[in-house]
This record gives sequence, structure tokens and C-alpha cells, in this order.
Amino acid sequence: MNAYIITTEKGTEIVDVIIGERRPESDVNLLIKQQKKFDKKQKFQGDKADNGVERTVTPKKKPRKQELPLEVKKDNKDRAQKRIFVEHVIKLIKIFGVARERFRLKEFNYQKVILTICGLVRLRIGKLI
Repeated sequence: MNAYIITTEKGTEIVDVIIGERRPESDVNLLIKQQKKFDKKQKFQGDKADNGVERTVTPKKKPRKQELPLEVKKDNKDRAQKRIFVEHVIKLIKIFGVARERFRLKEFNYQKVILTICGLVRLRIGKLI
């Protein structure tokens, strides 16, 4: 199982937590399903795995055996500086160990545990702001 987290642009709030099914499902497919809940004008920051999903801003990959132009490198760096806030929120969730390791409790408890951890992280983020 996996959890997909949607945060605000600066990582100041967890907007939504999507708990994946037991069967393997890619993050891209989860993102496509979740985009239906949001406004059509809403943009999303994604990583290289989310490349090609509409309304998602992703970094450009380096072509095989070639270098990226300086403008593209700069653009990727700017996108990474925006995405780092999301990575910090993911780090806060992984501190609890559930998202980092294999879940060893009963499967039906996974959603409760992840949502509880996200609630605790929201409290912690609120204290840090």
C-alpha cells in the first residue's frame, strides 16, 4: 500500500491524503484520479515520474548521452526549489517510520495509522509556522 500526499505550495498544510489500494498502482494513476476533485485551473508540482500528466509541472529529463541546455537546467533548479517544501513534509511523515518501512500491523489499520500521522504532522507544521 502507498499513501499519496497533496500539500499547499509552501508545504504549510496537508490538503489531502490518498491511501492506495493493496494492488500496485502507480503514483501517476493516483494523481490523475485525484485531479478530478480539484479546480481545472489548479496546477500541481510533480517529480519526473509524473511527466506527461496534464496540469502537472515536472522537471525536464536529460536526454541520453547529451547535456541539458543551461536554460533548462535553471528551470529545473527553480522547480526543485518549489518542490523542496513538499519533500520536507514527506520527511516529517517518514520520521514516524510507517511510511518509511514495511507496515507490519493488520492491513485494515494502515489507513487509520497514516491519517493519524498526517494529523500529527499538521499539528507540528502549525507550531513551526
